[in-house]
Amino acid sequence: MKKIIMSSLISIMLVTNVSADTDGENNLSKKNSGKIKDCFETVNRATFKLNQVLDGVIFEPIAKAYRVLPSPVRVGTSNALDNLSTLVTIPNNILQGEFKKAGVNTGRFVVNTTVGVVGIFDVAEKIGFPEYEKEDYGQTLGVMGVGGGCYVVLPVLGPSTVRDTVGSFANVLGGDAWYNVTAANDTQYFSEFDYWASRVGTGIDFRAKNIDSFKNLEKNSLDFYASVRSLYLQDRQQKIANSKVVIETQNDSDWEVIETQ
Repeated sequence: MKKIIMSSLISIMLVTNVSADTDGENNLSKKNSGKIKDCFETVNRATFKLNQVLDGVIFEPIAKAYRVLPSPVRVGTSNALDNLSTLVTIPNNILQGEFKKAGVNTGRFVVNTTVGVVGIFDVAEKIGFPEYEKEDYGQTLGVMGVGGGCYVVLPVLGPSTVRDTVGSFANVLGGDAWYNVTAANDTQYFSEFDYWASRVGTGIDFRAKNIDSFKNLEKNSLDFYASVRSLYLQDRQQKIANSKVVIETQNDSDWEVIETQ
């Protein structure tokens, strides 16, 4: 039960990992997001509203408090969390046949974990490693030709598709080495708390980086639900195609870039 509760709380934060294209006012890749249908739109919209309320009441305030921390602390935390995510990216590189990237990311993980002090310092980037790109099991299923299925907004868990939901279970079924040495096997070096703390930290870190951008997007979007759905599907398509995702949103006369994970 504790795992279910923790997973739900984490996912409330991660629901904000998508944002809107605001009905033509934002610039996103022009690729079609695919023929994924919103089979349960009425239920999805109700769930979406619940998730947004919970985010505004709980996690946005936490993210704002996190932003008060000194920049070096936030950067180091973000680097360490990215380093842990490499443990999911590497097996997915292999499953997708990207053996060179798997080797590069393995080297990145070793360098940052040792010289970079468990990833707090991104030494790999400083010595010339290419930019890090995350991969997950939902992307791998897409690369293998598995269709997305229906679009769903899971209670608390947020925007997803049938394919991505199935792919997310791989992390807790042996596909995430960090989960294996913490939550799955409570070793003397790491505990279940370490895993869940890292997942919570990932959500807070991302939310804190994009507070202002999300507010602007929600304000300008004519249908925030539809915009989030569109962006999520396009973002996933881009990641499956291993293309760079650039999302820009207009703020008066300026343009700002929103980070995606």
